[in-house]
Amino acid sequence: MFDSITGSITNAVNKIRHKDDVASLKKAITELKKSLLKADVHHKTTKDLVTAIELETKRLGIGHDSFLKALKDELTKILTTTGNQGFVFSNTPPTVVLMTGLQGSGKTTTTGKLANYLKLRKKKVLVAAADLQRLAAVEQLKQIAAQIEVDIYFDDNEKDPVKIALAAKEKAKKEFYDVLLIDTAGRLAIDEELMKQLKKVKDSVNPNEIFYVADSLTGHDATKTATSFKEQIGIDGVILSKYDGDTKGGVAISIANQVGVPLRFIGTGEKMPDLEVFIPDRIVSRLMGAGDIEGLAEKTAAVIDEKKAKEVTKKIKKGEFNFNDFLEQLAMMSKLGSMKSIIGMIPGLSQMAGPIKDMDFENSDEIKRIKALIGSMTLKERETPSLMNPSRKRRIAKGSGLSEAQVNKILKQFKNASKMAKKLSSKGGMKGLQNMMKQMQGAGGLGGLNLPR
Repeated sequence: MFDSITGSITNAVNKIRHKDDVASLKKAITELKKSLLKADVHHKTTKDLVTAIELETKRLGIGHDSFLKALKDELTKILTTTGNQGFVFSNTPPTVVLMTGLQGSGKTTTTGKLANYLKLRKKKVLVAAADLQRLAAVEQLKQIAAQIEVDIYFDDNEKDPVKIALAAKEKAKKEFYDVLLIDTAGRLAIDEELMKQLKKVKDSVNPNEIFYVADSLTGHDATKTATSFKEQIGIDGVILSKYDGDTKGGVAISIANQVGVPLRFIGTGEKMPDLEVFIPDRIVSRLMGAGDIEGLAEKTAAVIDEKKAKEVTKKIKKGEFNFNDFLEQLAMMSKLGSMKSIIGMIPGLSQMAGPIKDMDFENSDEIKRIKALIGSMTLKERETPSLMNPSRKRRIAKGSGLSEAQVNKILKQFKNASKMAKKLSSKGGMKGLQNMMKQMQGAGGLGGLNLPR
Protein backbone atom coordinates (compact mmCIF):
# COMPACT_ATOMS: atom_id res chain seq x y z
CA MET A 1 0.00 0.00 0.00
CA PHE A 2 2.81 2.44 0.90
CA ASP A 3 5.53 0.49 -0.94
CA SER A 4 6.49 3.19 -3.43
CA ILE A 5 6.78 6.06 -0.94
CA THR A 6 8.54 3.90 1.66
CA GLY A 7 11.09 2.90 -0.98
CA SER A 8 11.53 6.55 -1.97
CA ILE A 9 12.15 7.60 1.64
CA THR A 10 14.70 4.81 2.07
CA ASN A 11 16.61 5.95 -1.02
CA ALA A 12 16.63 9.57 0.19
CA VAL A 13 17.77 8.65 3.72
CA ASN A 14 20.63 6.56 2.34
CA LYS A 15 22.09 9.65 0.63
CA ILE A 16 23.10 11.10 4.01
CA ARG A 17 26.15 9.29 5.36
CA HIS A 18 28.14 11.96 7.24
CA LYS A 19 27.42 14.79 9.66
CA ASP A 20 27.43 18.40 8.41
CA ASP A 21 27.54 17.21 4.80
CA VAL A 22 25.54 19.92 2.98
CA ALA A 23 26.07 18.28 -0.41
CA SER A 24 24.60 14.96 0.75
CA LEU A 25 21.55 16.76 2.23
CA LYS A 26 21.01 18.45 -1.12
CA LYS A 27 21.17 15.06 -2.86
CA ALA A 28 18.73 13.57 -0.34
CA ILE A 29 16.26 16.45 -0.80
CA THR A 30 16.50 16.20 -4.60
CA GLU A 31 15.95 12.43 -4.46
CA LEU A 32 12.97 12.86 -2.11
CA LYS A 33 11.40 15.57 -4.28
CA LYS A 34 11.65 13.48 -7.46
CA SER A 35 10.30 10.40 -5.71
CA LEU A 36 7.31 12.20 -4.16
CA LEU A 37 6.32 13.74 -7.49
CA LYS A 38 6.67 10.35 -9.15
CA ALA A 39 4.48 8.85 -6.40
CA ASP A 40 1.71 11.31 -7.38
CA VAL A 41 2.08 13.71 -4.46
CA HIS A 42 0.77 17.16 -5.49
CA HIS A 43 3.55 19.51 -6.64
CA LYS A 44 2.66 22.20 -4.05
CA THR A 45 2.53 19.64 -1.23
CA THR A 46 5.88 18.23 -2.38
CA LYS A 47 7.47 21.69 -2.47
CA ASP A 48 6.19 22.61 1.01
CA LEU A 49 7.27 19.26 2.44
CA VAL A 50 10.84 19.12 1.11
CA THR A 51 11.46 22.80 1.95
CA ALA A 52 10.32 22.23 5.55
CA ILE A 53 12.43 19.05 5.85
CA GLU A 54 15.56 20.80 4.55
CA LEU A 55 15.18 23.77 6.91
CA GLU A 56 14.43 21.58 9.94
CA THR A 57 17.40 19.27 9.21
CA LYS A 58 19.73 22.28 9.00
CA ARG A 59 18.27 23.65 12.26
CA LEU A 60 18.88 20.34 14.06
CA GLY A 61 22.32 19.92 12.50
CA ILE A 62 22.80 18.00 9.26
CA GLY A 63 23.03 14.29 9.85
CA HIS A 64 21.29 10.98 9.39
CA ASP A 65 19.18 11.12 12.59
CA SER A 66 18.32 14.79 12.11
CA PHE A 67 17.07 14.14 8.59
CA LEU A 68 14.95 11.20 9.80
CA LYS A 69 13.44 13.26 12.64
CA ALA A 70 12.68 16.18 10.33
CA LEU A 71 11.14 13.82 7.79
CA LYS A 72 8.93 12.16 10.41
CA ASP A 73 7.83 15.42 12.04
CA GLU A 74 7.10 17.28 8.79
CA LEU A 75 5.22 14.35 7.26
CA THR A 76 3.05 14.14 10.38
CA LYS A 77 2.46 17.90 10.28
CA ILE A 78 1.47 17.95 6.61
CA LEU A 79 -0.91 14.99 7.05
CA THR A 80 -2.62 16.55 10.07
CA THR A 81 -5.69 18.69 9.33
CA THR A 82 -8.10 20.35 11.73
CA GLY A 83 -11.12 18.12 12.31
CA ASN A 84 -12.11 14.69 13.58
CA GLN A 85 -10.14 11.48 13.15
CA GLY A 86 -11.75 8.09 12.52
CA PHE A 87 -15.45 7.81 13.35
CA VAL A 88 -16.96 10.21 15.88
CA PHE A 89 -20.29 9.37 17.52
CA SER A 90 -23.01 11.91 18.24
CA ASN A 91 -23.99 12.52 21.87
CA THR A 92 -27.58 11.76 20.82
CA PRO A 93 -27.95 8.57 18.72
CA PRO A 94 -28.27 7.82 15.93
CA THR A 95 -25.12 9.31 14.43
CA VAL A 96 -26.21 10.21 10.88
CA VAL A 97 -23.55 10.17 8.16
CA LEU A 98 -24.12 11.13 4.53
CA MET A 99 -21.94 9.12 2.15
CA THR A 100 -21.19 11.14 -1.00
CA GLY A 101 -18.98 10.72 -4.08
CA LEU A 102 -18.91 10.31 -7.84
CA GLN A 103 -20.11 7.20 -9.64
CA GLY A 104 -17.41 4.56 -9.78
CA SER A 105 -15.57 5.87 -6.73
CA GLY A 106 -16.54 2.85 -4.63
CA LYS A 107 -19.05 4.81 -2.54
CA THR A 108 -21.60 2.01 -2.05
CA THR A 109 -18.92 -0.58 -1.26
CA THR A 110 -17.27 1.87 1.15
CA THR A 111 -20.64 2.41 2.86
CA GLY A 112 -20.72 -1.36 3.46
CA LYS A 113 -17.12 -1.40 4.70
CA LEU A 114 -17.82 1.41 7.17
CA ALA A 115 -20.97 -0.38 8.37
CA ASN A 116 -18.92 -3.56 8.88
CA TYR A 117 -16.20 -1.60 10.73
CA LEU A 118 -18.83 -0.21 13.14
CA LYS A 119 -20.61 -3.55 13.55
CA LEU A 120 -17.35 -5.23 14.59
CA ARG A 121 -17.14 -2.56 17.31
CA LYS A 122 -20.53 -3.64 18.67
CA LYS A 123 -22.58 -0.81 17.14
CA LYS A 124 -26.12 -1.24 15.82
CA VAL A 125 -25.95 0.05 12.24
CA LEU A 126 -28.60 0.87 9.65
CA VAL A 127 -27.69 1.61 6.02
CA ALA A 128 -30.10 3.50 3.77
CA ALA A 129 -30.28 2.98 -0.01
CA ALA A 130 -30.85 6.55 -1.20
CA ASP A 131 -28.78 6.28 -4.40
CA LEU A 132 -31.63 6.15 -6.91
CA GLN A 133 -29.49 7.45 -9.77
CA ARG A 134 -27.48 4.29 -10.53
CA LEU A 135 -29.76 1.38 -11.40
CA ALA A 136 -27.80 -1.30 -9.57
CA ALA A 137 -26.92 0.77 -6.47
CA VAL A 138 -29.89 -0.30 -4.30
CA GLU A 139 -29.47 -3.97 -5.20
CA GLN A 140 -25.71 -3.77 -4.55
CA LEU A 141 -26.29 -2.29 -1.09
CA LYS A 142 -28.89 -4.99 -0.34
CA GLN A 143 -26.32 -7.69 -1.17
CA ILE A 144 -23.61 -6.03 0.91
CA ALA A 145 -25.95 -5.60 3.89
CA ALA A 146 -26.88 -9.29 3.71
CA GLN A 147 -23.20 -10.29 3.47
CA ILE A 148 -22.11 -8.32 6.56
CA GLU A 149 -25.42 -8.91 8.36
CA VAL A 150 -26.48 -5.31 9.00
CA ASP A 151 -29.97 -3.85 8.53
CA ILE A 152 -30.90 -1.85 5.45
CA TYR A 153 -33.72 0.59 4.71
CA PHE A 154 -34.95 0.77 1.11
CA ASP A 155 -38.19 1.45 -0.75
CA ASP A 156 -38.36 0.11 -4.30
CA ASN A 157 -41.49 2.20 -5.01
CA GLU A 158 -40.08 5.54 -3.86
CA LYS A 159 -38.35 7.81 -6.37
CA ASP A 160 -37.43 10.69 -4.05
CA PRO A 161 -34.11 10.20 -2.18
CA VAL A 162 -35.11 12.84 0.38
CA LYS A 163 -38.12 10.74 1.46
CA ILE A 164 -35.92 7.62 1.63
CA ALA A 165 -33.39 9.44 3.84
CA LEU A 166 -36.08 10.87 6.15
CA ALA A 167 -37.85 7.51 6.53
CA ALA A 168 -34.52 5.82 7.29
CA LYS A 169 -33.71 8.42 9.95
CA GLU A 170 -37.14 7.93 11.54
CA LYS A 171 -36.59 4.14 11.63
CA ALA A 172 -33.11 4.63 13.11
CA LYS A 173 -34.54 6.80 15.90
CA LYS A 174 -37.50 4.56 16.71
CA GLU A 175 -35.48 1.34 16.75
CA PHE A 176 -32.50 2.77 18.67
CA TYR A 177 -29.75 2.39 16.08
CA ASP A 178 -26.33 3.78 16.98
CA VAL A 179 -25.47 4.80 13.42
CA LEU A 180 -27.30 5.56 10.17
CA LEU A 181 -25.22 5.58 6.97
CA ILE A 182 -27.05 7.08 3.98
CA ASP A 183 -25.74 6.06 0.56
CA THR A 184 -26.49 8.97 -1.80
CA ALA A 185 -26.47 9.35 -5.58
CA GLY A 186 -23.35 10.08 -7.59
CA ARG A 187 -22.67 11.15 -11.15
CA LEU A 188 -19.90 10.45 -13.63
CA ALA A 189 -18.86 14.08 -13.08
CA ILE A 190 -19.88 16.92 -10.77
CA ASP A 191 -22.96 18.74 -12.11
CA GLU A 192 -25.56 21.21 -10.84
CA GLU A 193 -28.35 18.61 -10.62
CA LEU A 194 -26.26 16.31 -8.41
CA MET A 195 -25.35 19.12 -6.03
CA LYS A 196 -28.95 20.32 -5.75
CA GLN A 197 -30.12 16.81 -4.87
CA LEU A 198 -27.39 16.32 -2.28
CA LYS A 199 -28.17 19.70 -0.70
CA LYS A 200 -31.84 18.69 -0.38
CA VAL A 201 -30.93 15.42 1.31
CA LYS A 202 -28.45 17.22 3.56
CA ASP A 203 -30.99 19.90 4.58
CA SER A 204 -33.71 17.33 5.23
CA VAL A 205 -31.80 14.93 7.52
CA ASN A 206 -29.27 17.37 8.99
CA PRO A 207 -26.45 14.77 9.17
CA ASN A 208 -23.82 14.83 11.89
CA GLU A 209 -21.10 14.43 9.26
CA ILE A 210 -20.68 14.19 5.50
CA PHE A 211 -18.03 11.84 4.12
CA TYR A 212 -16.72 12.14 0.58
CA VAL A 213 -15.47 8.90 -0.99
CA ALA A 214 -12.55 9.61 -3.33
CA ASP A 215 -11.11 7.11 -5.80
CA SER A 216 -7.34 6.96 -5.22
CA LEU A 217 -6.79 5.63 -8.75
CA THR A 218 -7.82 9.02 -10.18
CA GLY A 219 -4.72 10.65 -8.67
CA HIS A 220 -4.83 14.46 -8.59
CA ASP A 221 -8.45 14.42 -9.81
CA ALA A 222 -9.41 12.89 -6.45
CA THR A 223 -8.04 16.00 -4.75
CA LYS A 224 -9.88 18.33 -7.16
CA THR A 225 -13.27 16.63 -6.81
CA ALA A 226 -12.98 16.40 -3.01
CA THR A 227 -12.23 20.15 -2.94
CA SER A 228 -15.25 20.85 -5.18
CA PHE A 229 -17.57 18.84 -2.92
CA LYS A 230 -16.17 20.66 0.11
CA GLU A 231 -16.89 24.05 -1.45
CA GLN A 232 -20.38 23.20 -2.75
CA ILE A 233 -21.78 20.81 -0.14
CA GLY A 234 -19.44 21.00 2.81
CA ILE A 235 -17.69 17.77 3.79
CA ASP A 236 -16.26 16.72 7.15
CA GLY A 237 -13.90 14.03 5.95
CA VAL A 238 -12.59 12.02 3.03
CA ILE A 239 -12.50 8.25 2.69
CA LEU A 240 -9.93 7.16 0.13
CA SER A 241 -11.09 4.04 -1.71
CA LYS A 242 -9.14 1.49 -3.80
CA TYR A 243 -5.87 2.43 -2.12
CA ASP A 244 -4.62 -1.13 -2.48
CA GLY A 245 -4.63 -0.65 -6.26
CA ASP A 246 -2.72 2.62 -6.10
CA THR A 247 0.92 1.56 -6.17
CA LYS A 248 2.08 5.20 -6.09
CA GLY A 249 0.30 6.11 -2.86
CA GLY A 250 1.02 9.85 -2.93
CA VAL A 251 -2.63 10.81 -3.32
CA ALA A 252 -3.18 10.21 0.42
CA ILE A 253 -0.60 12.88 1.27
CA SER A 254 -2.04 15.28 -1.33
CA ILE A 255 -5.65 14.95 -0.14
CA ALA A 256 -4.79 15.40 3.52
CA ASN A 257 -2.78 18.51 2.72
CA GLN A 258 -4.67 20.11 -0.18
CA VAL A 259 -8.37 19.61 0.59
CA GLY A 260 -8.31 21.06 4.08
CA VAL A 261 -10.47 18.35 5.66
CA PRO A 262 -9.12 15.26 7.42
CA LEU A 263 -8.66 11.97 5.62
CA ARG A 264 -10.72 9.68 7.89
CA PHE A 265 -10.37 6.17 6.46
CA ILE A 266 -8.58 4.38 3.62
CA GLY A 267 -9.82 1.33 1.73
CA THR A 268 -6.97 -1.18 1.69
CA GLY A 269 -8.46 -4.10 -0.25
CA GLU A 270 -11.54 -5.60 -1.85
CA LYS A 271 -12.96 -7.36 1.22
CA MET A 272 -15.40 -5.78 3.67
CA PRO A 273 -12.85 -5.69 6.56
CA ASP A 274 -10.34 -3.82 4.38
CA LEU A 275 -10.96 -0.35 5.81
CA GLU A 276 -8.51 1.39 8.13
CA VAL A 277 -8.65 4.55 10.20
CA PHE A 278 -6.33 7.27 8.93
CA ILE A 279 -4.38 8.59 11.92
CA PRO A 280 -1.43 10.77 10.76
CA ASP A 281 1.30 9.64 13.15
CA ARG A 282 0.45 5.97 12.54
CA ILE A 283 0.41 6.45 8.78
CA VAL A 284 3.80 8.18 8.95
CA SER A 285 5.14 5.21 10.91
CA ARG A 286 4.02 2.93 8.10
CA LEU A 287 5.32 5.26 5.39
CA MET A 288 8.71 5.04 7.05
CA GLY A 289 8.56 1.24 7.19
CA ALA A 290 8.08 1.04 10.98
CA GLY A 291 4.63 -0.57 10.96
CA ASP A 292 1.62 0.28 13.12
CA ILE A 293 1.40 -1.90 16.22
CA GLU A 294 -1.40 0.21 17.76
CA GLY A 295 -3.52 -0.09 14.63
CA LEU A 296 -2.94 -3.83 14.45
CA ALA A 297 -3.88 -4.23 18.13
CA GLU A 298 -7.12 -2.31 17.61
CA LYS A 299 -7.95 -4.27 14.50
CA THR A 300 -7.45 -7.65 16.15
CA ALA A 301 -9.26 -6.60 19.35
CA ALA A 302 -12.36 -5.81 17.28
CA VAL A 303 -12.61 -9.31 15.80
CA ILE A 304 -11.17 -11.62 18.45
CA ASP A 305 -13.52 -13.17 20.97
CA GLU A 306 -11.48 -12.95 24.18
CA LYS A 307 -13.22 -15.92 25.81
CA LYS A 308 -12.64 -18.14 22.78
CA ALA A 309 -9.06 -16.94 22.51
CA LYS A 310 -8.39 -18.06 26.10
CA GLU A 311 -10.01 -21.44 25.42
CA VAL A 312 -7.86 -21.97 22.32
CA THR A 313 -4.72 -20.94 24.24
CA LYS A 314 -5.46 -23.55 26.90
CA LYS A 315 -5.99 -26.21 24.22
CA ILE A 316 -2.72 -25.28 22.51
CA LYS A 317 -0.81 -25.52 25.80
CA LYS A 318 -2.28 -28.98 26.39
CA GLY A 319 -1.66 -30.05 22.80
CA GLU A 320 -5.40 -30.42 22.20
CA PHE A 321 -5.81 -27.97 19.29
CA ASN A 322 -8.15 -29.65 16.78
CA PHE A 323 -9.65 -29.15 13.31
CA ASN A 324 -12.76 -27.37 14.63
CA ASP A 325 -10.48 -24.88 16.39
CA PHE A 326 -8.61 -24.40 13.12
CA LEU A 327 -11.83 -23.55 11.23
CA GLU A 328 -12.81 -21.05 13.95
CA GLN A 329 -9.39 -19.37 13.75
CA LEU A 330 -9.67 -19.23 9.96
CA ALA A 331 -13.06 -17.49 10.21
CA MET A 332 -11.54 -14.98 12.62
CA MET A 333 -8.59 -14.32 10.30
CA SER A 334 -10.96 -13.56 7.43
CA LYS A 335 -12.45 -10.71 9.48
CA LEU A 336 -9.06 -9.01 9.70
CA GLY A 337 -8.97 -8.24 5.97
CA SER A 338 -6.21 -8.65 3.40
CA MET A 339 -2.91 -10.23 4.41
CA LYS A 340 -1.01 -7.36 2.82
CA SER A 341 -2.53 -4.71 5.06
CA ILE A 342 -1.91 -6.84 8.17
CA ILE A 343 1.75 -7.49 7.35
CA GLY A 344 2.22 -3.79 6.53
CA MET A 345 1.35 -3.02 10.16
CA ILE A 346 4.05 -5.29 11.62
CA PRO A 347 7.41 -3.54 12.23
CA GLY A 348 10.15 -4.85 10.00
CA LEU A 349 7.78 -6.83 7.77
CA SER A 350 6.35 -4.01 5.66
CA GLN A 351 8.70 -4.83 2.78
CA MET A 352 7.13 -8.30 2.61
CA ALA A 353 3.75 -6.77 1.77
CA GLY A 354 4.66 -6.30 -1.90
CA PRO A 355 5.38 -9.92 -2.86
CA ILE A 356 2.17 -11.19 -1.22
CA LYS A 357 -0.16 -8.37 -2.29
CA ASP A 358 -2.30 -10.75 -4.36
CA MET A 359 -2.37 -13.52 -1.77
CA ASP A 360 -5.88 -14.42 -0.64
CA PHE A 361 -5.23 -16.45 2.49
CA GLU A 362 -8.84 -17.51 3.01
CA ASN A 363 -9.39 -18.69 -0.57
CA SER A 364 -5.94 -20.06 -1.42
CA ASP A 365 -5.76 -23.54 -2.98
CA GLU A 366 -4.07 -24.87 0.15
CA ILE A 367 -6.84 -23.62 2.44
CA LYS A 368 -9.51 -24.96 0.06
CA ARG A 369 -7.86 -28.41 0.24
CA ILE A 370 -7.74 -28.28 4.05
CA LYS A 371 -11.42 -27.27 4.19
CA ALA A 372 -12.32 -30.15 1.86
CA LEU A 373 -10.35 -32.54 4.03
CA ILE A 374 -12.03 -31.36 7.25
CA GLY A 375 -15.43 -31.45 5.54
CA SER A 376 -14.94 -35.17 4.87
CA MET A 377 -14.16 -35.98 8.50
CA THR A 378 -16.61 -37.23 11.11
CA LEU A 379 -17.34 -34.94 14.09
CA LYS A 380 -15.22 -37.22 16.30
CA GLU A 381 -12.26 -37.05 13.88
CA ARG A 382 -12.41 -33.24 13.85
CA GLU A 383 -12.34 -33.15 17.64
CA THR A 384 -9.60 -35.78 17.98
CA PRO A 385 -6.95 -35.62 15.21
CA SER A 386 -5.04 -38.51 16.85
CA LEU A 387 -7.76 -40.94 15.65
CA MET A 388 -6.35 -40.82 12.11
CA ASN A 389 -5.35 -44.25 10.79
CA PRO A 390 -4.78 -45.57 7.23
CA SER A 391 -8.42 -46.62 6.66
CA ARG A 392 -9.78 -43.28 7.89
CA LYS A 393 -7.28 -41.43 5.70
CA ARG A 394 -8.36 -43.43 2.63
CA ARG A 395 -12.02 -42.63 3.30
CA ILE A 396 -11.25 -38.92 3.80
CA ALA A 397 -9.14 -38.81 0.63
CA LYS A 398 -12.03 -40.28 -1.36
CA GLY A 399 -14.61 -37.94 0.18
CA SER A 400 -12.51 -34.79 -0.27
CA GLY A 401 -11.26 -35.48 -3.78
CA LEU A 402 -7.65 -35.42 -2.58
CA SER A 403 -4.96 -38.02 -3.03
CA GLU A 404 -3.79 -40.05 -0.03
CA ALA A 405 -0.42 -38.31 -0.35
CA GLN A 406 -2.10 -34.90 -0.07
CA VAL A 407 -4.10 -36.02 2.97
CA ASN A 408 -0.95 -37.31 4.66
CA LYS A 409 0.91 -34.08 3.89
CA ILE A 410 -1.84 -31.85 5.32
CA LEU A 411 -2.20 -33.98 8.47
CA LYS A 412 1.56 -33.91 9.00
CA GLN A 413 1.63 -30.11 8.57
CA PHE A 414 -1.22 -29.74 11.05
CA LYS A 415 0.57 -31.95 13.59
CA ASN A 416 3.83 -29.99 13.22
CA ALA A 417 2.02 -26.66 13.49
CA SER A 418 0.26 -27.82 16.68
CA LYS A 419 3.62 -28.83 18.18
CA MET A 420 5.17 -25.48 17.27
CA ALA A 421 2.19 -23.59 18.74
CA LYS A 422 2.47 -25.59 21.96
CA LYS A 423 6.18 -24.79 22.17
CA LEU A 424 5.58 -21.06 21.61
CA SER A 425 2.79 -21.06 24.22
CA SER A 426 5.30 -21.99 26.91
CA LYS A 427 6.94 -19.14 28.86
CA GLY A 428 10.29 -19.60 27.19
CA GLY A 429 8.78 -19.88 23.72
CA MET A 430 6.77 -16.69 24.03
CA LYS A 431 9.77 -14.82 25.42
CA GLY A 432 11.78 -15.80 22.38
CA LEU A 433 9.02 -14.65 20.05
CA GLN A 434 8.64 -11.34 21.92
CA ASN A 435 12.38 -10.71 21.77
CA MET A 436 12.33 -11.32 18.04
CA MET A 437 9.43 -8.84 17.60
CA LYS A 438 11.21 -6.22 19.74
CA GLN A 439 14.32 -6.51 17.60
CA MET A 440 12.19 -6.08 14.47
CA GLN A 441 10.46 -3.05 15.96
CA GLY A 442 13.79 -1.60 17.03
CA ALA A 443 15.01 -1.95 13.48
CA GLY A 444 12.06 0.25 12.53
CA GLY A 445 12.10 -0.58 8.83
CA LEU A 446 14.19 1.45 6.37
CA GLY A 447 16.83 -1.26 6.18
CA GLY A 448 17.34 -1.50 9.94
CA LEU A 449 17.56 2.24 10.70
CA ASN A 450 16.46 3.40 14.15
CA LEU A 451 13.61 5.82 13.67
CA PRO A 452 13.11 8.67 16.12
CA ARG A 453 10.26 7.95 18.54
